[in-house]
Amino acid sequence: MGMVDAHHHVWDLSVRDQPWIKGDEMSPIRRNFGLSDLAVEAREAGVTSTVLVQTVTTADETPELLALAAEHDLVGGVVGWTDLTAPDVADELARLRELPGGEKLVGIRHQIQGEPDPLWILRRDVLRGLEAVAAAGLVYDLVVLPHQLPAATSAAFLLPQLTFVLDHVGKPPIATGEWNAWAGHLHTLATLPNTAAKLSGLPTEARWDDWTVEDLRPYTETALEAFGADRLMFGSDWPVCLLATTYAEVVDTARQLTSDLSDSERSALFTDTARRVYALK
Repeated sequence: MGMVDAHHHVWDLSVRDQPWIKGDEMSPIRRNFGLSDLAVEAREAGVTSTVLVQTVTTADETPELLALAAEHDLVGGVVGWTDLTAPDVADELARLRELPGGEKLVGIRHQIQGEPDPLWILRRDVLRGLEAVAAAGLVYDLVVLPHQLPAATSAAFLLPQLTFVLDHVGKPPIATGEWNAWAGHLHTLATLPNTAAKLSGLPTEARWDDWTVEDLRPYTETALEAFGADRLMFGSDWPVCLLATTYAEVVDTARQLTSDLSDSERSALFTDTARRVYALK
């Protein structure tokens, strides 16, 4: 069974802007990226299935991602966006399921990292929306900064019926070497059985121009200690990863960082956890 890349994106700047891609340092990814660009690199890395993840908070993007998934066998699942605070959120999730590719909708995500309120996820209207996500049999992806992890943990505690997947293991501040607060919050979240995490996005949290595998090792080991391989999954975060490295190097780095694991643990991290958590076809 081939590898699963549990986290990547696509975008077409002629369809809509990606307002977060700004500044000279982001120029390497200020262009279009499609599934055909990824397919060759994924095949060479042994990846046979992926999870395509939203990038912007607009209702139009999710149907587009589902349509792409319907056309490409490489995409096993889509994590889309919908307004969790809308009164008709349950109806909207049902509508998305009826669209072309709707059977591949596996989760919902919101850019919590951009919310100024660190308790955003605990708002009553947001929790109501998360209940609808759970009722629809979907997963909720958490894209948060370390200081937002406590609120995310509280939400996961309040909603044991919903599986929460932490993107990029909570975006640890690798570039500055900060450690304790992130690690403590991560371990607390991982005590809840309805949580999992993605070993993804670490090179872009390090110094882009001079990071090493050893810079990432303590953060990887902490994530493994907290979640175990059976609740941790590999993700490339392509094409964002291109700011710091190549797709092939992301895969090779993950393999180096997990070389001490048993065969069954590596199978979980690179394939089985994602297939189980996202119920990939």
